[in-house]
Amino acid sequence: MLTDEVDYVVGVDTHRDEHVLAIVAVAVGAVVAQRAVAANGRGYVQALRFARRHAPGARLWAVEGAGHYGAGLARYLSEQAETVLEVARVPRQERRSRGKDDQLDAARAARAALAGEPLPLPRSGQRREALRLLLVARRSAVDVRREALVQLRSVIVTAPDQLREELRGLPVQRLLDRCSRLRRSTTAKPDELATRLVLRTLARRIEAVTVEASELECEILAHVRMLAPQLLDEPGVGPIVAAQLLVAWSHRGRVRSEAAFARLAGVAPVPASSGQTKRQRLSRGGDRQLNRALHTVVLHRRQHDPATKDYIARRIGEGKSRREATRLLKRYLARHLYRVLDNQEPLMT
Repeated sequence: MLTDEVDYVVGVDTHRDEHVLAIVAVAVGAVVAQRAVAANGRGYVQALRFARRHAPGARLWAVEGAGHYGAGLARYLSEQAETVLEVARVPRQERRSRGKDDQLDAARAARAALAGEPLPLPRSGQRREALRLLLVARRSAVDVRREALVQLRSVIVTAPDQLREELRGLPVQRLLDRCSRLRRSTTAKPDELATRLVLRTLARRIEAVTVEASELECEILAHVRMLAPQLLDEPGVGPIVAAQLLVAWSHRGRVRSEAAFARLAGVAPVPASSGQTKRQRLSRGGDRQLNRALHTVVLHRRQHDPATKDYIARRIGEGKSRREATRLLKRYLARHLYRVLDNQEPLMT
């Protein structure tokens, strides 16, 4: 284990304005020093000086939220050749049973590295960070489009009879075109005027975010082609799925093995047997966006890939249910895609 090679673990509980540090001595598992620093460049320098003073031997940093509030600190420490690991937030149930404050959370982060559970390295790479931001923006645009489309159809349901009959049978694109050109009528009643205005507003909003999502997807595709073009050759893997895989995997060495990648994706098998029932289920933890990406690939392959259809049929013939066969397929897919990622050398990071 990595902790066998270090003398101290510096746990960090990260927040927007300050970070709390707790240094734990590996030999005894006790907290030897604690401090809070500002979440800015000056605070990062103070944190490193504090660690060098109270943890003079070999050390590693266990940072909570290394992909969010702790991103700046993790980046600075990596530039200073410090070993940084990413620690998950404390589960809510544990916070309720054991209490919570910043110093306790910092100490828990340090002890998480001592517990023997392999922890991932923080994400790195400018293009991968660009992909993460682009995915966030596109996901927001898609969510806005979906919500606005639901609202549009809901307004049509309660629209005046003549307008409702005109609109409700139209396909989506024609519906948007028609609604975006609706005009005020001087003879219309107040409720119809409001309906026309709302329909036009929603239609134009949907059109705007659709263009925005398409532009973001084109940008995502360009980054994916620079980082790992071979992902796009995999059945069911498009630009968005490939980008999510790259963001989660980040770089060679961040995730130690394909089993750890499966756990990160929430597709690692977990025993769920009871009495005479012997079965397994998939983990419900991990990166849910990565899990969603794998699920998207599985749905595509189940419908369009002959090898996948044969695999599911064979598993069902062995006595597995369709759901159990799909679980096995997700685990296989995590292994395969991890190897594709780990065996390639991105052109640019």
